[in-house]
Amino acid sequence: MTEPTARRRSRGPATAATVDALHEDLEALWAEAGHVPEADRMAFALAVVEAAGNAVVHAVPAAQDPVQLEVDLSAGPARLEAVIWEIGAAPARVDLSAAMAPADSESGRGLALIQALVSRVVFERRDGTNVWELCREHGEDRP
Repeated sequence: MTEPTARRRSRGPATAATVDALHEDLEALWAEAGHVPEADRMAFALAVVEAAGNAVVHAVPAAQDPVQLEVDLSAGPARLEAVIWEIGAAPARVDLSAAMAPADSESGRGLALIQALVSRVVFERRDGTNVWELCREHGEDRP
């Protein structure tokens, strides 16, 4: 695997303010990864913010301590990656095979949106933590 050209990592409470701070992390990532096309930046950023937002809305604490979000963003020569840990969250069921919710539904489109914006989405439970992995291939060589 090729080393990323830029990386950002942050951690904070699973709140809207932490999700808002992701925008600054993404801007700092783009400042170091000028090779990433604008369309890929926008799609990846929207998917990352949507996944983090889902954690804020849906993650349930496993104990008394509030849920924390840790986000690792990286930009490589041909790939953007994000790993989002829901630290302290109870196990969650995320159905990545579910169809898009109807247009008149008030929720249920986030997962389908994330999948449409990235090349790969993984959601799994690892060592007592819910983990999202998002990957988007970028540039001329992408499939």
